[in-house]
Amino acid sequence: MTLHLHALCFDAHDPLRLAHFWAGVLGWETADDSSDGIAILPSDDTGFRIRFSASQEQKAGQNPLHFDLTSASLADQRGVVARALGLGARHIDIGQRPEEGHVVLADPEGNEFCVIEPGNKFLADCGFIGALACDGSQDVGYFWSRALGWPLVWDQDQETAIRSPHGGPKITWGGPPLMPKTGKNRLHFDVAPPAHGDQRAEVDRLVALGATRIDTGQDDVGRVVMADPDGNEFCVLTPR
Repeated sequence: MTLHLHALCFDAHDPLRLAHFWAGVLGWETADDSSDGIAILPSDDTGFRIRFSASQEQKAGQNPLHFDLTSASLADQRGVVARALGLGARHIDIGQRPEEGHVVLADPEGNEFCVIEPGNKFLADCGFIGALACDGSQDVGYFWSRALGWPLVWDQDQETAIRSPHGGPKITWGGPPLMPKTGKNRLHFDVAPPAHGDQRAEVDRLVALGATRIDTGQDDVGRVVMADPDGNEFCVLTPR
């Protein structure tokens, strides 16, 4: 049995505003989320929702996960950037070189994302969300491949990538050196067993793969908080 990726979750000071920003950028619809907060639902083959939950924690350092959005032409790239800026994004400098073709932006709460130049071969067969680009080790790429049952589509020079057999974005890990962890990640995965699956059995399987359980000191009904081998938090939900 394998898990499915149910949601990518953002901690947000203003969940409704951030949901409307990303719905506008991606062209998705907003919906109430039974877990808590608000979600936006995909209009393509992305395969997971994006959920926004209230948090007062301040952003500390660069996020270890960001979107790589694709573009079909230079005019399309400029249009995506203009749309994002009009919704409240801003340009940021994270050390990108002038000759690099992608544009680095931050959403209204400072979460980084990239608009990739046209002609990127690695993302050529992907949709608008080309990748969830993560800071992470080769081992954590192997972990998530086994956890989700997604095959490796890249494994070279300690860089890894996986992708659902049903399509959608790639999830990539850039290998060493890794950024130092500066507290709880503002973005995390919610994963869940399939209908009639066994949450406890899946938690045990993940521990055997190298994950650890996290004691949050709270009664998280319906979810088990864990960390992957790199220490990134994620939640295992009840079967969906």
